[in-house]
Amino acid sequence: MALPPEPRNDAASHRGSRRSGRRPPRRAAAGRRTFTATLKALDDLAASGAKVSVRVTDLDRGTTVLAGDDYVTLPVAGLGVVPLLIEVAAGFEEGTLDPLEIIDRTIVGQVSGGGVWQHLRAPALPLTDLAVLTAAAGDELAANALLSRVGLPAVRARLESLGCTSTALLDGFRDVRGPDDAPHVALGSARELSQLFAALVNSQAVSAGVSAQVAEWLSLNHDLSLAAAATGLDPFRHENDEHGLLFVNKTGRDAGIRVEAGVLAGPRAGVAYALIVCFDDLSILHRVRAHEAFRTLGTELMEYVF
Repeated sequence: MALPPEPRNDAASHRGSRRSGRRPPRRAAAGRRTFTATLKALDDLAASGAKVSVRVTDLDRGTTVLAGDDYVTLPVAGLGVVPLLIEVAAGFEEGTLDPLEIIDRTIVGQVSGGGVWQHLRAPALPLTDLAVLTAAAGDELAANALLSRVGLPAVRARLESLGCTSTALLDGFRDVRGPDDAPHVALGSARELSQLFAALVNSQAVSAGVSAQVAEWLSLNHDLSLAAAATGLDPFRHENDEHGLLFVNKTGRDAGIRVEAGVLAGPRAGVAYALIVCFDDLSILHRVRAHEAFRTLGTELMEYVF
């Protein structure tokens, strides 16, 4: 992995979907932050046999801050719900989906993975609530319910319209994957995932309204245990941070798979980032080593934006 040249000085104008007002003058970010610790952590993971894909882009300049095998397509587990949420939000805006349409969970195959709907008494919920559960709690049953309503072909067509060629939602969530099932829930590359999150905060994913809706859902995400651990944000209440930190993210987890993509913006800079690590989950130590690499990235992202 290698860092790109120093970013250009022609910083783009601030986007309305981020924060109003201008930031204080920033220092030369590339010279100030080199992501040296992140590179070492990821190189160590790669040397141990893990597959790693990473991308960090400066939102104002549009330049690549950090990249390593960012074009490689890898499994991204639950992060694959982001294009599903985009399709649902687009359906709301276009009028093809009613946000208050009720979906009964009995029509959706039971899954015992992450989420809270399976523990709630309410047997049916409106689409808009299912989108919130999917984004905020990684609710697999809620995501499957959304997918049963919009269908895989619609999500794939939406990804194509967004120019995503290496990102795909392949299947819903399952407790057991048989030989006739897709091997993974979703695939993606760090490059496209970071670009997708940049499009969301820059109001360029389908439309300004769709971008804002999906970003609002994702801002409720409770999983701040990977790169986001370095932000110090409250996992249950971080959409309006008193220190002016704008943060939107989504994670993906499966056996031997850890993924996070998002946007982090502070007083001096804003970045879109994605990190995918596929590793041999042979012991808790292997898992902890992967998690530490995410937290190292998170720390250096915070240093970059502050």
